[in-house]
Amino acid sequence: MSQEQPRRPEETVKNEDLVVDVQGALARKKAVAESIGGQVLGQDKKAPLSSESVSSGKTNITIGEALEATALTAGNRPVDYSDAAAIQAAEVRATGRTNIIPGGVAAAAQSAATRNARVTKEEEKTKLAEILADASAKLPADKPVTRKDAEGVIGAELRNDPNLCTRPGGVAASIAAAARLNQSHTTTSTNNQNSNNLKQKLN
Repeated sequence: MSQEQPRRPEETVKNEDLVVDVQGALARKKAVAESIGGQVLGQDKKAPLSSESVSSGKTNITIGEALEATALTAGNRPVDYSDAAAIQAAEVRATGRTNIIPGGVAAAAQSAATRNARVTKEEEKTKLAEILADASAKLPADKPVTRKDAEGVIGAELRNDPNLCTRPGGVAASIAAAARLNQSHTTTSTNNQNSNNLKQKLN
């Protein structure tokens, strides 16, 4: 006879919540990629790519998720100084620290940009996907993207680009798209809450 113990119900709920959370994070990253007009480079294209999938989730898009969305839209592009500056600005806003974290996403991006400036063969250059693939896990802290975050990241990318422009599908574009989606999610939630409050008062 087996002495196997029955599972506790709370363990099952936690596992289900984890699956829902992972699926929600993937949907949020893909929604950012879609909203900036980028094509998703990964093979998993099953999750819906719409702002509805984001607004139906429990949380807003974080800075880490927006950086990971950049890996989906512009992952094949070599890292340059404007990318590194935008990633640093995003990391600073996510963590609240004013310095680069050793071994963090910004440090890796800066190192890759410096290396890429010296490498002549395109295929030997470090790509954005290599730096940003697990950005959420590499950040010691993360937070939902706001409009101010997007403005700071856009400014950093602009200041460090020789043509004074942001790249389509790049870091600044992903952060800005996430901020727009978060703002529309917040507006929708507020309107729904106000509508529910009004209905309660009328009844």
